[in-house]
Amino acid sequence: MTDPTTRDGGPVPHQIHPPQRLLMGPGPISADPRVLRAMSAPLVGQYDPAMTSYMNETMELYRTVFRTRNQQTFLVDGTSRAGIEAALVSIIEPGDRVLVPVFGRFGHLLVEIAERCGAEVHTVQAPWGEIVPDELIEEAVRRIEPRLVAVVQGDTSTTMCQPLEDLGEICRRHGALLYVDATASLGGNHFEADRWGIDIATAGLQKCLGGPSGSAPITLSNRAAQVISARRHVEAGIRTDDDIDHGRRIASNYLDLAQIIDYWGPKRLNHHTEATSMLYAARECARLLAEEGLDTAIERHRVHGAAMLAGVRGLGLRIFGDPDHKMNNVVAVHIPDGVDGDTVRQAMLEDFAIEIGTSFGPLHGRVWRIGTMGYNARTDAVLLTLAAFEQVLRAMGVAITAGGGVSAAKEVYGR
Repeated sequence: MTDPTTRDGGPVPHQIHPPQRLLMGPGPISADPRVLRAMSAPLVGQYDPAMTSYMNETMELYRTVFRTRNQQTFLVDGTSRAGIEAALVSIIEPGDRVLVPVFGRFGHLLVEIAERCGAEVHTVQAPWGEIVPDELIEEAVRRIEPRLVAVVQGDTSTTMCQPLEDLGEICRRHGALLYVDATASLGGNHFEADRWGIDIATAGLQKCLGGPSGSAPITLSNRAAQVISARRHVEAGIRTDDDIDHGRRIASNYLDLAQIIDYWGPKRLNHHTEATSMLYAARECARLLAEEGLDTAIERHRVHGAAMLAGVRGLGLRIFGDPDHKMNNVVAVHIPDGVDGDTVRQAMLEDFAIEIGTSFGPLHGRVWRIGTMGYNARTDAVLLTLAAFEQVLRAMGVAITAGGGVSAAKEVYGR
């Protein structure tokens, strides 16, 4: 019996068998095994009572995670960028003024997406490694009078965490909506959707939530939901005589939040086939956070992030950016002079099966980024990464403090 071949005569690939990796970069991270087990559960139909029950439970769990009472809290099927695009394309109409505080790569991403929506986009910028002060944002809001302020909370390209506590009030005083991309920060850094007056927030599973990429939690304030519902159009194939179109139609069908609200709500109006296994994953990510306690989870990220920060400093390496505004869950480390950063990353992967990250744009080749988030925000992962990092750097001839990384991290744990 001959081996099976593809149509062009080549061998049929074997079943996938990914190598074991410890993903300690800026994301994605190693998914929690409990999330992976949830994903292996049997599929059910999208209107099966079990499925609609899981959808309702998922909505309630993410109200806990976002710290909100927003009725419109659900999932967008797709990666975290799908959630960002859904939020922006559903809010922005061509010609709307949008203000984006930019302090890293993902602020520039918000600018691009808003421009693609036809917005008149303005920015207020800070150097990479800093955050944008509130007073500069408020001055720009007062001057530009935007309909929407769109900001990243934690930008992994620089590891900075933009303060949000006062932005909602600033936006309300000047009649603007506030959108926050919390992809890299939610679950590992303080986030208070209601208390901070955030109108729209989106996230992804593959960072502090401890899951795989592919589902984007989102929450909408009543004010934002009303703006979106004012653009509600129902597809011709499913509309009834009672359906009335409102406002300018949202440019994307798949990412039309007005339709997705009807899909997740009591109407269960068909929009797409829910990504069942990803819903299982998203539900389990939020369930685990609720079970641990959100404050406890954030403190866990803070402690392990502090241990990693102390550890790389204990090796004699310099930290990039303002440490007072660093995210809990990722640290950027200056690459020493004369060291090829990609060679170090390759050695970490080949010799120790540990992945760390580089960065983008002006920081590419200048810093490594090491994450401590989600399932990997734990002591053994931090200490193993620091021990491996020391060995690789020593092999590259870098003068570092022997044992300094693990020792410094253990001091943090001891406190």
